Amino acid sequence: MKQYLLSIYQPDGEPPGPEILEPIMRDLEAVNAEIREAGAWVFSGGLYPPSTATVVRLRDDDLLMTDGPYVEGKEHIGGFTVIQAPDLDAALEWGRKLARAITLPIEVRPLQHGSCA
Repeated sequence: MKQYLLSIYQPDGEPPGPEILEPIMRDLEAVNAEIREAGAWVFSGGLYPPSTATVVRLRDDDLLMTDGPYVEGKEHIGGFTVIQAPDLDAALEWGRKLARAITLPIEVRPLQHGSCA
């Protein structure tokens, strides 16, 4: 089975209030449970806001560290799920279910062979 990264893109700014967020989180947990029951789940995680990021880059043999996200934008990766699926179509179906549950864009990308143990 191949592995796929399902990246959750969310808008910058404050998260929605509990009246919006609580039903989304229930729907997300239902999809996560379905992924686990199907044996497709590898691991997942939510991320802190981009303001907590530190970027490390090499410049002229020096390692420079800067605060904040690598790229300034209106959206950021807020979380991710790694799944295993027999093919892209199956991975896209999980991506559709996840997008329906959380109402945010999901990027589905295959991991290169041998990327994860």
